[in-house]
Amino acid sequence: MSTALQTEPNLFSYRLYWAHRFGIAPVLPMSKAEMDELGWDACDVILVTGDAYIDHPSFGMALIGRLLEAQGFRVGIISQPDWTSATDFMKLGRPNLFFGVTGGNMDSMVNRYTSDKKIRSNDAYTPNGAAGKRPDRAVNVYSHRCREAYKDVPIIIGGIEASLRRIAHYDYWSDKVRKSVLLDSKADLLVYGNAERQIVEIAHRLASGEAISDLKGIRGTVHFVKQIPEGFAVKDSTDIDHPGAVIPPQNPYQEAPACDKKPADNTGEKVISFPSSSLGTHRQLIKDQRAKTVIRLPAYEDVKDDPILYAHASRVMHGETSPGNARPLIQLHGTRQVWINPPPIPLTTKEMDGVFDLPYSRVPHNEYGNANVPAFEMIQHSVNIMRGCFGGCTFCSITEHEGRIIQSRSEDSIIKEIEAIRDTSPAFTGHISDLGGPTANMYRLACKDPKIEAACRKPSCVYPGICPNLNTDHTPLIKLYRRARALPGIKKIFIASGLRYDLAVESPEYVKELVTHHVGGYLKIAPEHTEQSVLSKMMKPGMGTYDRFKSMFDKFSKEAGKEQYLIPYFIAAHPGTTDKDMLSLALWLKRNGFRADQVQAFLPSPMSIATAMYHSGKDTLHKVSRTVADIPIPKSVKQRRLHKAFLRYHDPKNWPLLREALKDMGRSDLIGNGKQHLIPSFQPKGTIETPEKIQRFKTKHTGLDNNRSEKSKPHPANKNKAKRKPKKY
Repeated sequence: MSTALQTEPNLFSYRLYWAHRFGIAPVLPMSKAEMDELGWDACDVILVTGDAYIDHPSFGMALIGRLLEAQGFRVGIISQPDWTSATDFMKLGRPNLFFGVTGGNMDSMVNRYTSDKKIRSNDAYTPNGAAGKRPDRAVNVYSHRCREAYKDVPIIIGGIEASLRRIAHYDYWSDKVRKSVLLDSKADLLVYGNAERQIVEIAHRLASGEAISDLKGIRGTVHFVKQIPEGFAVKDSTDIDHPGAVIPPQNPYQEAPACDKKPADNTGEKVISFPSSSLGTHRQLIKDQRAKTVIRLPAYEDVKDDPILYAHASRVMHGETSPGNARPLIQLHGTRQVWINPPPIPLTTKEMDGVFDLPYSRVPHNEYGNANVPAFEMIQHSVNIMRGCFGGCTFCSITEHEGRIIQSRSEDSIIKEIEAIRDTSPAFTGHISDLGGPTANMYRLACKDPKIEAACRKPSCVYPGICPNLNTDHTPLIKLYRRARALPGIKKIFIASGLRYDLAVESPEYVKELVTHHVGGYLKIAPEHTEQSVLSKMMKPGMGTYDRFKSMFDKFSKEAGKEQYLIPYFIAAHPGTTDKDMLSLALWLKRNGFRADQVQAFLPSPMSIATAMYHSGKDTLHKVSRTVADIPIPKSVKQRRLHKAFLRYHDPKNWPLLREALKDMGRSDLIGNGKQHLIPSFQPKGTIETPEKIQRFKTKHTGLDNNRSEKSKPHPANKNKAKRKPKKY
């Protein structure tokens, strides 16, 4: 990590809390009986989660719980509680310091619903994959029950669900802009990102006697303020246009040549205005004032009914995501002001090692017996080697959550974990299922100059091309692979994390190492699309880069004497995609002999850039205005289904829909029984054949008919709802 950012105290430098004398728990307790066995009369912190409790560092609650335990605190876990009453939230008693609440490793709405808003039939984070073990908007519901159980106990929310809903955000499932989750949950404090630094500081300060209301200004936290803190100036970004006859309009997305402060007419806030000095002086003064400047976003009441203003707010927010230069944000919600502090300083390698070297049992809690937790089965023999991503894909929220600065573990720490898996896991057969993280090959990659990294405000280090300041040397990763697979008892190490092939092609030696030793016949990669007009909205490389990588992959596979294949993944219905774009993708798939078994439709997750595109109809990678041209947004059920059908052009069930679309597009030449055709003209017996059957199929599976709009579709969760009016969260 850059030395320019190492300004926070080491995670493990705090004086241990007095309760450390109780020692290390075999597993964090989930019942009073387990607390009694440990000799505890109370928990200092109770963590509430929507996931099954797996004592493994890939599960957020285990990692945070073990980290707090290492600070000397007694930590209990309430996993997947019955949320219909406060009873389960009282089973460990009253925590001395606070409740920590999360929806789990996934946003509870993403976890429970598909991109077509259908209820999923299983939950990978629940014993035996059972569905229905967590509520919608779990952070809100759990927080309310904690407050009901112990009214005076501070509540701190975190995890992916809280992190990506920290400001006013578009919610796909209700099709509206919702308030910051801090208000809806009625919590005292929100921590975003991976949150190790924040939660350790918060726990120690509360333990020293500070009130939760006094914990202001901690990086990576969101809280309420009654007024702008002393010494802060306000940069007003509440509107799109800043008219002025003499001075050019202020651009809220970049450093503006402005630094003077003057009282605002209506609020008494000090607001930044334009001085009359030179541009060079402006920039220097802005730099000096940056740490004491807060950006005022448009209020919730303004963005909830104005998609263009929402897109503007999204652009401003995404400009403040780098820990080296981000400024705090403030957003009015009614009479309350939500203050969003800058992102936390990334962990050093030493701190990352300390977090992952904690005494995890690496197995599910014994309460679950022999039940299978699908997510655990997938990751139990995988090793997380890094976190963060500087790719900046617009449909992904990793940057908004983990940040774009890569935080890597040391080689020794990773090897130690592989050896622990080998020596302690009863199910281990010699195969490590993955060495990776958010990406497979960003391990130890960083900006060449810490000063440039601290000042950079680019959303991506690899788009539209790889930044010349980015170190793309894969040597440390190659060295790690070689050392890991040389360990006694290790038969095979697979790489299953997402591969950034645009980075990989910069290191042919890495591609050779990967292809020769770490591919199990198939390697999944994600071009996401073939058409440049769509890729530009995703911030993904063009297909020329894919072709380069495929050429290397085939070459090194042949040299290794192995028959191996690339499996490309694509997204349907992404903002900016037309029917013609999907047809071009389908033709590419057929030309290259690909037949997708499963397809992914774009899901507008909270806070992502592509979600702002989806909601506003504008390309938010460029300056937003009310007059700029709209981009195509596939929103209707029919069009989203059509785009998915193009990806599965080989499925006879999709042929009637595709025939209709191809005729409407003037491409009837692609219907026929030759190799040059996309789909045949005949329909196999037993598949959907008539428009009437197509409509019955659509009505059955989507709840829609030709006379009903998407908004009128009954929500799946309401199908068997009791007649009494439910409480809203």
